[in-house]
Amino acid sequence: MNRSRQLKQIISAHLSDHLSLYTFIAVLFLMGIVFGAIIVNSLSLTQKEDLAIYLSRFFGQVSDGQFATASEMFQQSFTHYVKYIGLMWILGLTIIGLPIVLIMLFLKGIVVGFTVGFLVNQMSWKGFLLAFVSIFPQNILAVPAMIVVGTASLTFSLRLMRQLFMKRRTELILPPFMRFSALVICTLGVLCIAAWFEAYLSPGLIKAVVDFN
Repeated sequence: MNRSRQLKQIISAHLSDHLSLYTFIAVLFLMGIVFGAIIVNSLSLTQKEDLAIYLSRFFGQVSDGQFATASEMFQQSFTHYVKYIGLMWILGLTIIGLPIVLIMLFLKGIVVGFTVGFLVNQMSWKGFLLAFVSIFPQNILAVPAMIVVGTASLTFSLRLMRQLFMKRRTELILPPFMRFSALVICTLGVLCIAAWFEAYLSPGLIKAVVDFN
C-alpha cells in the first residue's frame, strides 16, 4: 500500500515538474495529426486513385485472410517500436538530438492523421471504422509511451545542455541517466503490449469491418 502511494507521489511530482514539456509535445503531436489530415486534401486525383488501388488490393488480401502470421507481425511491430524508442534514447544522450526527437513525434502524428484522413476520405463511415480498429488499439498505448520517452529524452538533453553551457560541474549526471534508461526499459514493456494488440487483435477487427456490408 505504501509502495503504491509512493509511486503515485513520484508520478504526480514528475508530471507537475514536466507539465509544460508534456503539453508542448502533446500539442506538437496533435498538430502533426491535423497536418497529416490536411495533406490528404492536397493530394492530386491521380495520387488518390493510386493509393485507393493499393488500398483495395490490401483489403482484398485481408478479406481472403492473407495476413502474415500473428507471431511475424508481433515481431515486426515490436522490433519497430524498439528501434524507434532506442533512437529516442540515443538522441536524448546528445544535445543535437533535441530537435530530431521533436521531428520524430511530429512525423508520427502526420502518419496517424494521414492514415485516418485518407481512409475517411475514401470510404466515409466504413473508413472511420477501419481507422479506428486498425490504429486505435495499439496507439492508445504506443502514443502515450512515445510522448513519455520523448519528454524524458528532451529533459535529459536539456540537462546536458545546462551542464555544458552553464558549467554546472557539481550536478551528477549518472542518477538522471539511470532513471532515463529505466524509464525507456519500462516503456518497452508497454510497447510490447501495443505490439500484441497490433498483431493479435487488430487483424481480426480489420477483417470483420472489411467483410461487413
